[in-house]
Amino acid sequence: MRAKIIGTGSCLPEVVVANKSFESAEFYSETGERLRQSGTTIVQKFAEITGIEHRRYVTPTQNASDIAYRSAHAALEDAGIDKESLDYLIVAHNFGDVNFGSNRVDIVPTLASRVKAKLQIRNPDCVAYDLPFGCPGWVEGVIQANYFIQSGDAKRCLVVGTETLSRVIDPHDRDSMIFSDGSGSVVLEATSGDNGVIAHKTQTFACEHVDMLCMGPSSAPGYSGKDLYIKMQGRKVYEFALKHVPSVIKAVIEKASLSIDDIKKILIHQANEKMDSAILDRVFQLYGRDQVPDGIMPMTIADLGNSSVATIPTLLDLVKRDKLPGHTIASGDTVVMASVGAGMNINALVYRF
Repeated sequence: MRAKIIGTGSCLPEVVVANKSFESAEFYSETGERLRQSGTTIVQKFAEITGIEHRRYVTPTQNASDIAYRSAHAALEDAGIDKESLDYLIVAHNFGDVNFGSNRVDIVPTLASRVKAKLQIRNPDCVAYDLPFGCPGWVEGVIQANYFIQSGDAKRCLVVGTETLSRVIDPHDRDSMIFSDGSGSVVLEATSGDNGVIAHKTQTFACEHVDMLCMGPSSAPGYSGKDLYIKMQGRKVYEFALKHVPSVIKAVIEKASLSIDDIKKILIHQANEKMDSAILDRVFQLYGRDQVPDGIMPMTIADLGNSSVATIPTLLDLVKRDKLPGHTIASGDTVVMASVGAGMNINALVYRF
């Protein structure tokens, strides 16, 4: 018995923020020095490295639980099941609900309980809980749901990834341009067939790398406030990902007793276009390949930015609904989903549709 996806859904916030919106920002280095380049130059260099041209933000009246509800509702509609038949509702996130005008984290009650209430699921045996695991949180939620189903403890699970990073970014930090908001969901059901989650692998590199992504004060000099913002050691994260993610992807493919030729698509966390492309190059190099097949890695980062736990389920939903030109997933296709993020955590799973 294993978990198969029977429904997908996503919520792409309506507010579209272009790169040019940051050209007038005052950016400072980690040591508090004003960056000398013009805003236009900083933004252009940023776009060249990350591939990001636009990102999505929620409206002032929306929180992470609101867009989580919308993506979850869409996934349930796509699955066509009775919502009361869910055994688990898992919501992956990092910051909970953060109200507009504040960056205070609100996770009491949990986002999962809030989403369950918004969906009006009355069955008390539908257990709702949150999963904070950095950007790989949604993939880890799918892995946990698969375990519940394999054990016989569950027949159906709803796994949601939701984030409003626009509420926790430092406007004086260049990395603020990377982050965005969004939510994606899947409904998983028990199957005894050949499809579903075939294999998975997760690693945590905490001792040496725990602070690569963390919370810290604003980069602006003289900052005396108590608010903390998401901070990233960009270059070190890039080097870490290139060193470790390819081997995890290869390991999970081998665990599934497959080869790289069996993989139709690789859905990777939309963190940085240059980084993701380099990771894929190294995956194929591990197999002695010099060329990466065209179309194997769909990307949304150019238009949606990095919405953390939401990037992979959002990407999956867009591909499944034929909303990403040039990319489709058909019955029988085998894909890899992989992510890396704060912790530092890495995970990957092999899934057959």
